[in-house]
Amino acid sequence: MTTLRTPGPTIGVVGGGQLGRMLAEAAAPLGVEVIVLDPTPDCPAALVARDQIVAEFDDEAGMRELAARSDILTFEIELADQNVLERVSEDSGTPVHPKPSTLETIHDKLVQKRELEEAEVPVPPFRDVSDADDIRDAIDDYGGPVMLKARTGGYDGRGNVPVESKSEAEEALESVAGPAMVESFVDFEREVSVIAAKSDDETAVFPIGENVHVDEILRETIVPARSSDAVEERARRVAEDVLEVMDGRGVYGIELFETTDGEILLNEIAPRPHNSGHWTIEGARSSQFEQHVRAVLGWPLAATDLRSPTVMTNLLGDVEESQDAQLRDLDRILETPGAHLHWYGKREARPLRKLGHLTLTARDDATDTEDLLERARELESALTFVPAQEEIES
Repeated sequence: MTTLRTPGPTIGVVGGGQLGRMLAEAAAPLGVEVIVLDPTPDCPAALVARDQIVAEFDDEAGMRELAARSDILTFEIELADQNVLERVSEDSGTPVHPKPSTLETIHDKLVQKRELEEAEVPVPPFRDVSDADDIRDAIDDYGGPVMLKARTGGYDGRGNVPVESKSEAEEALESVAGPAMVESFVDFEREVSVIAAKSDDETAVFPIGENVHVDEILRETIVPARSSDAVEERARRVAEDVLEVMDGRGVYGIELFETTDGEILLNEIAPRPHNSGHWTIEGARSSQFEQHVRAVLGWPLAATDLRSPTVMTNLLGDVEESQDAQLRDLDRILETPGAHLHWYGKREARPLRKLGHLTLTARDDATDTEDLLERARELESALTFVPAQEEIES
């Protein structure tokens, strides 16, 4: 094994949002520096990263500068251009992890599903869509409703359209406005996810989390999931099979359905740290962000054991239109043992935009999960967003 030392190398991250911010926070104690590339000046990661290159995610000149200043490249957003990354990596000799080929697979949901199906990873029945008749045929074969998905560009549920009946097929396809695929609608007991890390010769899998979505946006993650040991083991096996398909080191967020009969079906994969893994910062022996730093560098991975039952809840912009905003009424969070606030440093609140998250960890393993979830919801509901120009009472 190569002798490791600190100060360590520099990681160049394409994307400087909240994931880049938390990556930089996790890298610092390891002696690893982070430089981010993001088109938004003073992006959320800028406060904690060594530097920011202001450039679009497909800006080749900006990417070449990032590579020249980094020992390795990674990304925290799927908008990174895999073709530019591949060219820059080949020309500069700076490796990229996960590999651009994996990013290319992830960019197209149909390609992703086909590769996973070929690898015998369990997925819902699906098919390509070229016109509305293909959706109607899927309703005949799968039964209604079905889920129409944009093959590219969908994020946080965007581009996913449930189609209840054949009469809705034409309008649904127009709303997607681009290449599409259709899946059978999964009758699931709960949505779960696994955060898994892959290095050169080892993998590490965190305990599964149970996810609560509203309007296709993640609201809460509950760990441990309210699933059986058998279901958790099936989810772990599926996650390990997914890692075999993915090319390159790093953390992967693997979203799954637990069906009503206890089976596991894969929904989607994110080749990066994932919102549903934020609970790991306080709830596990290591965070998904530390694991990603270790993994992309080829360093030994850390332990993933659960420290204590944990609930994570997203803090979403509860505003009707975009505005400058502050978060206030933090007292209850700061006064509550086991409660942890993460504010992302975004200066604009937009409707349902992710502005931060909070986690609540149990004080002992005997804590009831339902009680923990209820207390986390109470803490979240006590927070309010106000225009930034309003004065905060002293």
